[in-house]
Amino acid sequence: MKIYNTLSGRKEEFVPIEEGKVSMYVCGPTVYNLIHIGNARPMLIFDTVRRYMEYKGLEVNYVSNFTDVDDKIIKKAVEEGVDASVISERYIAECKKDMEGMNVKPATTHPLATQEIGGMLEMIETLIEKGHAYRGADGTVYFRTRSFKGYGKLSHKNLDDLQGGNRSLLVSGEDQKEDPLDFVLWKPKKEGEPYWESPWCDGRPGWHIECSVMSKKYLGEEIDIHAGGEDLIFPHHENEIAQSEAANGKPFAHYWMHNAFLNIDNKKMSKSAGNFFTVRDISEKYDLQVLRFFMLSAHYRSPLNFSAELMQAAQNGYDRIVTAVENLNFLMESAKAEEESAREKELEEQAKAYVAKFEDAMEDDFNTADALAAIFELVKFVNTNTDGESTKAYLQALKNEITMLTDICGLIVEKKQELLPEDIEALIQERQDARKAKDFARADEIRNELLEKGIVLEDTREGVKWKRA
Repeated sequence: MKIYNTLSGRKEEFVPIEEGKVSMYVCGPTVYNLIHIGNARPMLIFDTVRRYMEYKGLEVNYVSNFTDVDDKIIKKAVEEGVDASVISERYIAECKKDMEGMNVKPATTHPLATQEIGGMLEMIETLIEKGHAYRGADGTVYFRTRSFKGYGKLSHKNLDDLQGGNRSLLVSGEDQKEDPLDFVLWKPKKEGEPYWESPWCDGRPGWHIECSVMSKKYLGEEIDIHAGGEDLIFPHHENEIAQSEAANGKPFAHYWMHNAFLNIDNKKMSKSAGNFFTVRDISEKYDLQVLRFFMLSAHYRSPLNFSAELMQAAQNGYDRIVTAVENLNFLMESAKAEEESAREKELEEQAKAYVAKFEDAMEDDFNTADALAAIFELVKFVNTNTDGESTKAYLQALKNEITMLTDICGLIVEKKQELLPEDIEALIQERQDARKAKDFARADEIRNELLEKGIVLEDTREGVKWKRA
């Protein structure tokens, strides 16, 4: 299994720290509003990475945090006249609803920043003791960036270049710094904001220290994979490395994975541009499984463009797989309950080639675009090599292969079968009988009658099927 490591800038063979186990930390959202589709991309990508690793028999300890103390959360709380915790708890619940809709598995642990303050105080104290951090006059604690020799190794930025005037790259912070590149670990409270007591001042943590502490607590000082959007490479992940390695004296993460940006109609998503979409917005137009399919249709390190046309293409692709599974279920209802024929066993062996293709794609830095292409090839093979004469065992074997691969991708392709009222079932059967008797006028009458009741019939080579209008 090869993973592109942002740290080295190349694909590397994945070798976990502990054989058979994977420790993985994925930066989660700041919970001040409904999550947008940009937030959804890393959730879906790294959930799929986790699923594939579990499919390969690895035990994955998957940690993804919620940042529940932040300026944006506080601002919204002030606007609504409520405590900040009311805002964060509300949007954590809403985020979990959206994650469920996208079939994102809950993390092994979803830590909250506000519940890990003690660990943050301990790490900051350690950094001060080791000379990597210092207290400003007002109680602000800063990380002494130049004290960490490896700073810039993830983002491949040079400290002197950062110092040289490209202020768009400078790490944000407060006054009283020894060096403009130093960043905040702890900051004093402001009126009306939540705060915690500390040896330096009453206040709250800087953003970067949160993930270093939560990763250490739930995964250990040295982890296999740290992941997130490419916008987090600098300064967030760069600062995490500096803090963690300075405090712990060990390499922080062996592999760094970052997904590329999501654009809307080839433009950056922003509220001011009027092209900002939440996952909830998309759910009003599409099944969120279509959004998941869309996100997996490109390699995670490639920029992805969101548009109505591309979402429709994703809808069509997803529907192809769903229809193939529906056809298999339909055929199985009346299939022969006998042993597979020699020809069927031969075809079943041929189908395994598509599973191998799928695995090859996923082993190559999780190329989900090629993995989906392998699923489509399997679907075409199944559609071509099944009919009313196929045995139940053969049909089930092919269905198992499709659903195994789609489950790795987190795609739900088998919809719960809806039971029709007895009177509707009776009408469908009466129409079948009329067609056999060549009473096509009556068959058409029943079709129209069912259409008025919201039931659309479709005559296929496998038999008659129905769907809601």
